[in-house]
Amino acid sequence: MNFAIIAAGEGSRLAKEGIKCPKPLIELQGVPLLERLVRIFERHGANSINIIINRRQPQTEAFLRNLKADCPINIVVEDTPSSMHSLHALSKHLRGDKFCLTTVDTLFHEEEFTEYINALEKCSTGGIMAVTDYIDDEKPLYVATGKGLAITGFHDSPTPETRYISGGIYGLPPQAIDILDKCMARGIERMRNFQRALVENGLELKAHPFKKIIDIDHAEDIAKAEKFLSEE
Repeated sequence: MNFAIIAAGEGSRLAKEGIKCPKPLIELQGVPLLERLVRIFERHGANSINIIINRRQPQTEAFLRNLKADCPINIVVEDTPSSMHSLHALSKHLRGDKFCLTTVDTLFHEEEFTEYINALEKCSTGGIMAVTDYIDDEKPLYVATGKGLAITGFHDSPTPETRYISGGIYGLPPQAIDILDKCMARGIERMRNFQRALVENGLELKAHPFKKIIDIDHAEDIAKAEKFLSEE
């Protein structure tokens, strides 16, 4: 399986709050966010790890160029307007095989991630999306589910069918890239609209619950993240 990391954001909110380090290089338990994900993906049998960063991150690029890994690391340096566009920039490395994608600041306990990857490897038809009922996001994407945790829709506001929100970990089959190409051709933007397109195009998606997934948007989130990982 191939893995991918979106690390192309500017981290503007962190910078305004006095964090000078690029977000991908923020250290938790002494390990940069980017390296933490690379090591986790290595331990889960990655065939390749594909990472996009923006052109204003020379520190991050230099770090990646010197990072040793047990599998190929493909680096894309490109400015993109959204995570969906970042995924499209990475798609040349992801075509033809199942892949797992996340953003660089998505934090989870590795034990739960192992269960998720095991489920994804067994999935022979559609995709599996990480979800959680822990809500600590400014603009969560609510995930509607039906029988057997089949995903029926993605919503900006809660509905009776939305027990969970998106956890920002996407396990998808090769045909998802074809749907992504259609979204790009139609001028669709934002990752949540791509996820809606997956459902609209008939791709079978199943929700996989995590007890807790958090991300880092503000300086105060770093301490929260340290505490969260110490509980692992």
